[in-house]
Amino acid sequence: MKICFKAFLFFFAAVVLCNGCTKQGRRHQGLTLADGILSVGVEVGYPPMEYFDTDGKTLIGFDIELAKALADRLGLQVKFIDTAWEGIMAGLDAEKYDIAVNITIIPERQIKHNFTKPYIDSSIAIVALKKSSLIIEKPEDIAGFSAAYQSGTTAQYFTEALCEKGVVFTPFSYDKILNCFDDLRIGRVDLVAADNLAAYGYTGEENSPFEVVWQGPVDEYIGMCLKKGNNDLTIALDTALDELFDDGTMSALFLRFFNRYLVSSLR
Repeated sequence: MKICFKAFLFFFAAVVLCNGCTKQGRRHQGLTLADGILSVGVEVGYPPMEYFDTDGKTLIGFDIELAKALADRLGLQVKFIDTAWEGIMAGLDAEKYDIAVNITIIPERQIKHNFTKPYIDSSIAIVALKKSSLIIEKPEDIAGFSAAYQSGTTAQYFTEALCEKGVVFTPFSYDKILNCFDDLRIGRVDLVAADNLAAYGYTGEENSPFEVVWQGPVDEYIGMCLKKGNNDLTIALDTALDELFDDGTMSALFLRFFNRYLVSSLR
């Protein structure tokens, strides 16, 4: 009788363990570089997407909360790795982290990397000081002014295209979007070209000295980037993203960080 009871306990424990394997944390083991951890490459210093809180230590931002929600949905812990923008894609190839966030999906990048479905749309915006009275009705109107942008971003491609069209202005390239807006704040440059997400972040701050003076049509779609061939994790993230859209999590994040819905039109 004792032997039977022990056998029953062993069987019961085995059933519990097997059931545990179907839970999200078990289901997604083996998909990431470190078992049980979703490592995320971020360029800290790009509000409102990823930046430090006023304490200088706590990571906050739209993509930070999104990554946490995705990791939770997959039953994983999350680990953020601060990475310079110019090396963020190379970090994926070197397997320094599983995913990189806030990456514009363009054909050249899709050749070399995997992407999730887009979760937010973007476009180029031009931001100036409210007191400047700059009137920008079209991109070519930046002629004669100094324009800051973050190197390696679509804002750089935007300004380069204007140069190729013969528009004469003074470009200033920065490693960080923070530096672009710092120099705009003190009047060192006349305007900043950036994606509308960064523009909303800076112009939406309380008592912001900035305003959007021009915004282009939506022509950018942002997703999460993975090493080429990492198809299983890409599929798992896509499924989790769909669930976050369906249950209202994404809507809440849009309102919290942008005070508006920015759901990708490709969804």
